[in-house]
Amino acid sequence: MNESERELARAEGTFTIVNELGLHARAATKLVQLASRYRAEIELEKDGQLANAKSIMGVLLLCGSPGARLTVRGRGPDARAAVDAIGALISARFGEER
Repeated sequence: MNESERELARAEGTFTIVNELGLHARAATKLVQLASRYRAEIELEKDGQLANAKSIMGVLLLCGSPGARLTVRGRGPDARAAVDAIGALISARFGEER
């Protein structure tokens, strides 16, 4: 894959929020910190509402309650790794016990 193909690489996944408190401030902070490690542009979508995954305000405004489904989309050289990592964080309850 050449440089232009890497820049255009896209990935997407849909994940269910399974922790008891949903996408609250601490969970949103973890998600934003993780997303910020990647070069890819990453966006979240919930019920048609979009947010930049690297923006704490955008992520908090999604109001992701338990059971909500988030679609994570990445575009850029490490898009697949970013989407997979964010999906793993969501599936692991953001590191919370419940």
